[in-house]
Amino acid sequence: MNNIKSSFSIKDLENLTGIKAHTIRIWEKRYNLLEPKRTDTNIRYYDLESFQKLLNISFLNNNGYKISKISKIDESEILELVKSIAIKDESNNHAINSFKLAMLNFDQNLFFNTYDSLLKEKSFTYIFFEVFIPMLANIGVLWQTDTITPAHEHFISSLIRQKIIANTEKAQLKSTNDSKKTFVLYLPDNEIHELGLLYINYEIINNGYHSIFLGPSVPIDSLKDLQNYYDDITFISYFTIKPEKENVLSYLNSFTDEILKSRSSKFWILGQMLTQVNLENLPEGIQTFENIKSLTEAILINE
Repeated sequence: MNNIKSSFSIKDLENLTGIKAHTIRIWEKRYNLLEPKRTDTNIRYYDLESFQKLLNISFLNNNGYKISKISKIDESEILELVKSIAIKDESNNHAINSFKLAMLNFDQNLFFNTYDSLLKEKSFTYIFFEVFIPMLANIGVLWQTDTITPAHEHFISSLIRQKIIANTEKAQLKSTNDSKKTFVLYLPDNEIHELGLLYINYEIINNGYHSIFLGPSVPIDSLKDLQNYYDDITFISYFTIKPEKENVLSYLNSFTDEILKSRSSKFWILGQMLTQVNLENLPEGIQTFENIKSLTEAILINE
């Protein structure tokens, strides 16, 4: 397989596993749990096998096993022990670790196998909120610290996107779609982070409502035509990186002037750019949400 990340610094291991570099060094010296390698220029590094071993050690440690005991267990037995605990484990750490390995190695099969295993026991909604969201939050940190590249992030995001779309199609097939309320989902100009909005689209359709998904980078002016077709529209958008914080309020004012004043439409928004501005005294018809879960709950009670 090409492009496999096979060399890790101790800082990489700290970022990927959450175990402090100081602790890793203690485990090395006191218990001989890891054996770092060295480059020709005498720089320490860890191979993929060491990274996988550390993930398993961390998993056992988090499940009540003392490091002194783990150090005496044969490596093959460690793997079997991790598998047996993971079957019963409710913390999702093992699944998240498997998805991380899939991302690092661009391993689609590992991603799909891990997902299918989870789906035997959990709903798609559970997997999204309890596994995908925590993992994506961690991936953001890994990207910022140069532990992974943008290619890794795009790879795992693309696979998650596939699963959201596949579940949305299933929901569409069983939907009666007889609701008079219409939700229009879009992202503002130059905003391309659509995973959260895609999941909201899934929830809308799965609960029997009419949804129109327009996708990334849609100008406000392009939304006007929809009001010629539907009377009761709730627009939904996700501000991850756009509009920039100094432009958020002017964007909301423009949306109000061009879309909300002429009709009885609503505008629901969420995303990290909203945390940067004072949103008190918003124009009528605009509502903000802290996260995806709170917005999807509002959909269910807003009929």
